Amino acid sequence: MRILWLNAGLLLPLDKGGKLRTWHLMRHLARRHDITYLSFADPSATAADRDGMREVCSELHAIPRSDPRKGSAAFYVDAARRVFDSLPYAAGKYRSHAYADRLSRLLTTGDFDLIVCDFLVPAVNMPARLPCPAVVFTHNVEAEIWRRHAERQGNPINRALYHQQWQRMLRFEAQTLARFNLVLAVSDTDRDTFQRLYPSSLRGPIFTVATGVDTSYFTPRPEDAGDARHLVFTGSMDWIPNEDAMKHFCQDVLPLIRAQEPDVTLSIVGRAPTPAVQRLADIPGVEVTGRVDDVRDYVGRGGVYVVPIRIGGGTRLKIFEAMGMARAVVSTTVGAEGLPVTHGHDVVIADAPQEFASAVVSLIREPARRVQLERAARDLVVAHYDWSAVAGQLEEALISAAAKRDAAAA
Repeated sequence: MRILWLNAGLLLPLDKGGKLRTWHLMRHLARRHDITYLSFADPSATAADRDGMREVCSELHAIPRSDPRKGSAAFYVDAARRVFDSLPYAAGKYRSHAYADRLSRLLTTGDFDLIVCDFLVPAVNMPARLPCPAVVFTHNVEAEIWRRHAERQGNPINRALYHQQWQRMLRFEAQTLARFNLVLAVSDTDRDTFQRLYPSSLRGPIFTVATGVDTSYFTPRPEDAGDARHLVFTGSMDWIPNEDAMKHFCQDVLPLIRAQEPDVTLSIVGRAPTPAVQRLADIPGVEVTGRVDDVRDYVGRGGVYVVPIRIGGGTRLKIFEAMGMARAVVSTTVGAEGLPVTHGHDVVIADAPQEFASAVVSLIREPARRVQLERAARDLVVAHYDWSAVAGQLEEALISAAAKRDAAAA
């Protein structure tokens, strides 16, 4: 197949869950199919990152674009400009004449069998009529994320603003899904939510792309001793659900843990920490790393991997990465949402602060139980969720969608 793959950014560096998911799937697809990749690219992107994209695509088209830093004056000015935009801010900010023009030229000159829109936002630049079948790869139910944001706001003004964005995202998501021949979801939970929210927007059944992990890379290493009293969280720290999770954990959960285990420490690992996340490093024993070259060095140091996420959608690749490294995971229900894990067998699920703290303390104090959890976690991902198996299932779905072009021509 000749595939035109649309995204909002380059995949390298691999510092976000969505990037990792797409990279591993595209890497397998590129061995058998010709992929043209169109995306924005930050002017600071390195030549190595651009060249590295050749591993997953035969042709790269990058449109220069940069976002103002979150929390900066420019960020708030840009957000204020879009208050009266009919599109949600998360989508409207990606409208681009340059991107739309390049896309139109590619569709005119390239004989593509299939278009894949990675996440919803590239769709704001798609023409009204498409020359071939199109698939949207949703990594979250975006409207659900904004609904949860709105529900968490204590300030009435903030609550009203988030409610507005939620309603706009509901409309945008419904209109966008209706444009595609096939919708890909990353979990059965997301699939069911799409079907509940947008029954009239879906052209057919939704295909679930399971979350995977590179089990040869995320694997236990001899140097990973694992300090039982050291906790680890990883993720893009400019993503609001991750920022909320760490603020909540440090303010409401960590003090409860330290009341029983005073020596517990925490590493918050991930790119672009917001000012609010950076301030958490002022708490004794809390480390905020920013971007790191190899997240395994930090996950391996920890005895318990924590996922106190309260807002979100999709699935958390970070959990499977920790499980691949045989680390005990304590997660909220939302954090593990959509993953085929079992409470008490391969992860521990806990929601209320006291419940979450007790789960962490229990794993610190019961090494035999922690080891049992670690082994079950590793066994699960190795047996069923290596990326190679997931990519094969996705390939079949894409081939089936592309075949609709030939059927229509016949």
